[in-house]
Amino acid sequence: MELRYGTNPHQRPATVVSVGGGDGPVRVLNGEPSYINILDALSGWQLVCEAQTALSRPAAASFKHVSPAGAAVAGPVDEVMGELYDIDSRTVGPLASAYVRARDADPKSSYGDMIAVSQPVDEELVELLGPLACDGIIAPGYAHGAVATLAKKKNRTFMVMQIDPAYRPPAEETREIFGLRFTQPRDDQPLTREHVSAGAVCGSFSEGALDDLLLGLIVLRYTQSNSVAYLRDGMTLGIGAGQQSRIDCTRLAGAKADTWELRRHPNVRGLPTDTGTSVQDQINLQIAYLDGDLAGNVAPLTPRQRSQWLRQLDGVSYVSDGLIPFRDNIDHARRHGVRYVAEPGGSLRSPDIVAACQEHAIALSHTGLRLFRH
Repeated sequence: MELRYGTNPHQRPATVVSVGGGDGPVRVLNGEPSYINILDALSGWQLVCEAQTALSRPAAASFKHVSPAGAAVAGPVDEVMGELYDIDSRTVGPLASAYVRARDADPKSSYGDMIAVSQPVDEELVELLGPLACDGIIAPGYAHGAVATLAKKKNRTFMVMQIDPAYRPPAEETREIFGLRFTQPRDDQPLTREHVSAGAVCGSFSEGALDDLLLGLIVLRYTQSNSVAYLRDGMTLGIGAGQQSRIDCTRLAGAKADTWELRRHPNVRGLPTDTGTSVQDQINLQIAYLDGDLAGNVAPLTPRQRSQWLRQLDGVSYVSDGLIPFRDNIDHARRHGVRYVAEPGGSLRSPDIVAACQEHAIALSHTGLRLFRH
């Protein structure tokens, strides 16, 4: 397959070929993908396919720069999402709900995303995507007329890709960098609830928390390391990716979780917008207001208002792709409503991590499984 360009526009020509010969598992139905577009599409597909298999619900992911900005399985869509995306939260279908919940985790970062969904794209999802700023989508199939409609987006440059859901990749992965060839087994370790429940160290886990922690493990498998994720009710609230320090991941993802919750505040929902204001401009307005960067006569949220509202953020799950080295991660995570934690365990300071969880009434599981991705 000829690509538009490689990682950067000056890296031309660029191609991708099927390891096993033939056409490979991906068909481009519209648009000209770049190197990163293909990486995002393939990572996104693996994430949603694995999530649907593990949790028995349609799944969606919003990918940017080889990491998910958000991911979710089908579930409830609250009034804030319904208002922003102009959908009826009472009747929205499972696939559309999964994508709305995935995108709403970090809608600022999802601008220009690559979408991945675990089921064939239906008419409802096509209509939902109409006004949204997205670069492309990968799915196992499309309803009649869906490809033609989606192809009109972005001046007909919107990328539409179809994946063969029956495709199984080789057991071995190879990568060439600077004249060196790296080979390793593909990371196909099955992820199940038992990784969480069997590794319980302290506290107890609700059924919902087990699902959230399992989803978090799957999400982080396809996120640039170091990484952590905050989740609740089958959706990510914040993902911290690619940081050299784990506490920076924890702070970054926690700030995103706070922003998600604060976007539900009446002051944010009541911000004045003109008729016809785009979804992304509404999001940018909300973020500017919460960051204190909104010009005009709109009174900002006071520290007291923020603190009082964020007390509602509770029952959150936190997953780390690598061992937690210091208790500051737990202390900080608790500020963002965390009640459940899953991490590999094995740190020299694991007793400190356990003690911190016990002090904060947080249930902790040592999964014994590191999920780095580079």
